[in-house]
Amino acid sequence: MPFTQLDRYILRQLLVALAAITATLVALIWLTQSLRFIELVVNRGLSLRVFIQLTSLLLPNFTAVVLPITSFVVVLATYQRLASDREITVMRGTGLSNVALARPALLMALCATALGYALTLSVVPLCSEQFKRYQFEIRNKVAAFLLQEGVFTPISDKLTVYVRARDRDGTLRGIIVQDERDAHTRATILAQTGRMVTSGDTPRVALLHGTRQEIDAATGRLSLLTFAADTVDLANDSKTTDARFRDVNEMGLDELLHPDLRIIPTRDIGKLVAEAHRRLTQPLTSAGFTLLALIAVLTGGFRRAGTLWRPLAVSIGLVALLAAGLAASGLATSNPDLVFLMWLTTLVPPIVIAALLFRPSPRLTALAATAAAPPLHTMGAD
Repeated sequence: MPFTQLDRYILRQLLVALAAITATLVALIWLTQSLRFIELVVNRGLSLRVFIQLTSLLLPNFTAVVLPITSFVVVLATYQRLASDREITVMRGTGLSNVALARPALLMALCATALGYALTLSVVPLCSEQFKRYQFEIRNKVAAFLLQEGVFTPISDKLTVYVRARDRDGTLRGIIVQDERDAHTRATILAQTGRMVTSGDTPRVALLHGTRQEIDAATGRLSLLTFAADTVDLANDSKTTDARFRDVNEMGLDELLHPDLRIIPTRDIGKLVAEAHRRLTQPLTSAGFTLLALIAVLTGGFRRAGTLWRPLAVSIGLVALLAAGLAASGLATSNPDLVFLMWLTTLVPPIVIAALLFRPSPRLTALAATAAAPPLHTMGAD
């Protein structure tokens, strides 16, 4: 059947509601999750602009997670309103079947599924990798340039810097550096003045007119060195960009399905396989949840006062499907041979729902048969 004006009318409402509700939920999740990174602003002196740039990289992942749920909510709410306004009744009176009525919702689900695949297979891994790298640089490199006056700034677990004052030209005064990165010695460096410099990507502080006190961990002997100029590397030597552990969220689909066993431990193979199949199955739940919402509004008779048991029942069904998906993902993580359960929980419910929803209606079949029957003519007497 061609795409009708009625389809466009319903589809427009669905897409507008989907965009609005998804954006609202993603914004709420972003606000709650970004609180975890307030420490970077409070303790590291991170600017608001950098904070927003960092946390905004989480938005694609939030969108991919909530998109199937918002698809369910939008379809259920939109079609419930059409039913309460008796628009569904009028549409049925024109001879439209469940397939015709569900067509705008299914097209919206197709768009949500395509967007979900674009996010999970491409955008989310790229943003996750950029987020981890950005966060790593802030914690281990950029923080060195955010030294605050009168504050002991922890550059890492084994390196702390104190600056009494900072001049407008960037000169640091009254510097104390506590350096415990060397397991054999513990150094305390005092300097009258200093200045931040860079060597490649490594932040350093050039110290002038100070002393370096070191304690040998084995003998406990204290050594004192007076210097006119010295340089201290403020990068965290225990963590480098090349040695940074890559999370599964940063890996591409091919890397997840064909991991490098020289790098990935055998115990993590199940985690990678489950993540790969999660990316392949999660977008499909948009279609499944859409069908679940449709069966609540397109089946059963019309009641003027409305009914609550069908929306409540499908909402419980949604929770059950989400729980089943999480359980299947957990089992696949511990045993990769059970990854088929993720596909079963994703594909079987929508197939069953579609069979129930789109089965031929006896009333519509009777109407079609009546319309196809040849007209009866009353024959007059000769």
